[in-house]
Amino acid sequence: MSQLSAQAAQGTQIASASPSAQVAQGAGNSIATGGTGAGADAGNSAVAPQDAPFITPSVDADVLYELTSPTGETVMKQRMRWQVATLRQRLDPGGSDLFMVTSWPEHTLTVVDPDRKTESVMPAPSQGLTPPGHPALVGSYARLGGSAVAGERCIIWRTRDADGHASDVCYTADGLLLQVAQQGQITVRALHVSRVAQPDAVFAIPSGLKKVAPARP
Repeated sequence: MSQLSAQAAQGTQIASASPSAQVAQGAGNSIATGGTGAGADAGNSAVAPQDAPFITPSVDADVLYELTSPTGETVMKQRMRWQVATLRQRLDPGGSDLFMVTSWPEHTLTVVDPDRKTESVMPAPSQGLTPPGHPALVGSYARLGGSAVAGERCIIWRTRDADGHASDVCYTADGLLLQVAQQGQITVRALHVSRVAQPDAVFAIPSGLKKVAPARP
């Protein structure tokens, strides 16, 4: 797996529980759904008071993210697509034909490299997935207030990533991760959100690929 794919695999599971959460997994699963909040007052709560956010999208979604390094430099753009019926997520790092498909029912993460005609299959980063429409089942969250990102209302929650670092994550009422910030620096931010049905073909693994062992960290 290339350095780019390795960065994407880590940097995104940044959420996918959002589904995923992969675009921020340390921050929760990453993916999305829910009513749009364009033009709404960012100060108003998007969801009723609760102890934790919804971190798994409850509808199909297509989101473009911008990933930024802790120093403020843009690392890459990344497209995330989510299908709620099958609990599958696809990530496409910008600047590469490589893509990743996570299937939570099968507990697999498949990295596909069309240029090399290869695929690597490994265990999904997280064996457990919070069901759509349910607050996060693990981790601690402190509600900080409302915000607006990419024309969507979201609620900012303070939590901790896999390394114990404090993170401020902003989720919509339907479980879409819109932003992640650490020490005041935004590291993940949604640029465009579309809630449209995602066909099975988006998550299909091409046939005839050579299976290769996953790259070790």
